[in-house]
This record gives sequence, C-alpha cells and structure tokens, in this order.
Amino acid sequence: MASSIERQPDTGPHTEREPAPAETPGLVLVVDDDPTVSEVVAGYLERAGYRVVRAADGPTALRAAQEHRPDLVVLDLMLPGMDGLEVCRRLRAHRDGSPPVPVVMLTARGDEDDRILGLEVGADDYVTKPFSPRELVLRVRSVLRRAAATAVPNTGPLRAAAGLAMDPAARRVTKSGVELALTLREFDLLAYFLGHQGQVCDRERLMREVWGWDFGDLSTVTVHVRRLRGKIEDDPANPQLIRTVWGAGYRFETGPDPARGAASASDASAATGASIVGREDGHA
Repeated sequence: MASSIERQPDTGPHTEREPAPAETPGLVLVVDDDPTVSEVVAGYLERAGYRVVRAADGPTALRAAQEHRPDLVVLDLMLPGMDGLEVCRRLRAHRDGSPPVPVVMLTARGDEDDRILGLEVGADDYVTKPFSPRELVLRVRSVLRRAAATAVPNTGPLRAAAGLAMDPAARRVTKSGVELALTLREFDLLAYFLGHQGQVCDRERLMREVWGWDFGDLSTVTVHVRRLRGKIEDDPANPQLIRTVWGAGYRFETGPDPARGAASASDASAATGASIVGREDGHA
C-alpha cells in the first residue's frame, strides 16, 4: 500500500541527504507482503550501506532468516498466512546458542495493542505506518548499534542483588542460580537498574540511556519494564525490586520499601495493641 510510506519532499538531487553509510554494513531481512513498501524500504537501506534480503510472508521469512542469518529483521505485523507476531516469536525461540536477532516491527498507526504485543514477544522497536523511510533507517541503525555494543565483551565486575547475579562479559543473568531468558533490551535495562540502584529513573532517561534514543514512544519503556518484572520479581503484580515512583519513574531497590515498612510497623503495633486488649479481656 503506497500510503504506508510518507512521501519525502523533493529537495533536489544535490540537497537531499541520506543517512550516512553504516560503519559496518550489516544484512537486513525486510519482511512485507506489499511489494512497494518492501522495495522502497530495501532501497533506502541499501543506500545507507546495508545489504538486504526480502521476503513477502512468514514462512519465507523464517527460511530466509535461517539461511542468511540477518543482523536485523524489519518485520511487518500484518502478513498472509502467519502474522508478524508469530514470526517474531519463532525468530526469538530459534537461538541455537547465539543472541536473538534484533527485530524492528512495522505496525499500523493506532493499533496500540498490537504494538505492545510486538514488544512483548521480543521486538526491539517498532515504526508506525505511514512512516518515513529515513526514520526507519535511523531506527535500524540505532538498534544495530546497540546490538553491536552488547556483542563486545564487557569486562565490568559481576553484579549481584536480591538473588540476581549478572555476568556482563557472558551477558548472563541468573536468579537463585537459575538462568533467566532475557532479551537484548531486557538485559541492558536490568544492567542499567543494577548500576543505578536507589535512583529514580524516568522513562525519558531510560529511553535515552538504555535505548540510545532522543525520541520515541515511551510506552516502549513501560512494556519492557513490565516484561522484566515478570522475569525477576517473585510477584510481578507486587514488585519489590523495580518500584514505580508515581509521577516520576522507576527505582531499583533491594532493601525494604520504607513506605511498606512504615505500614508494616503500624500494622504490627495495631496487632500488638489488639493482642494486649485480648489478654485483658481474657480471650488471648
């Protein structure tokens, strides 16, 4: 559908500027059943220095991913036969010991539930239609840059808190000795929280420091925090590690919540008072 792509202003052949070529050209798999969208996206990526493989449906995309081992997948949500969510799930499940391939998902504007689902199944970013091909290239570069940075061994010290142990060099996290299956972005988010314990981090700060973006949909951060809680918290519905500071952001804590402690002390005092009254009444 031609309307899926925002037309760029005609600034002339000498003034139009494409994004600078990638420092290390990577292979991008573009998955979209609309040949116009696929062709335009592939063209912009190639001009930016990337190699491109294209697929028009889910099964073909999975075969291409297995054959070509792309560095990133641009994946349309609406595909014939097998939708983008299922393709993303299968790409994430097929790890064979290597890090999961980054995914940038294309979604229709306004389908917030679908975008959130995309993030929840492991997409690293999404772009809404109609979209600017240049913005998509910038998003691709941002995700790939982050993936490349995490591929470089981190010789930082082991980090541990509340039963969690993180080995940055191995990009491995365990909870009570059991390894956690974290996505690239979940690992980075947890590493940031562990390195900034006790600090209130708003979503803008997390997007800037963890994602490396100065723009974007802040719900991306919200969804990833929720997913991370689901993996590290004993009770994700009542989080004790990643706590929400209403109106301010999130704070990673490994000690008791002061507010909760005060409430507990008050409850204990009330219980003690009730016990004394009970004994005086002869019912203890």
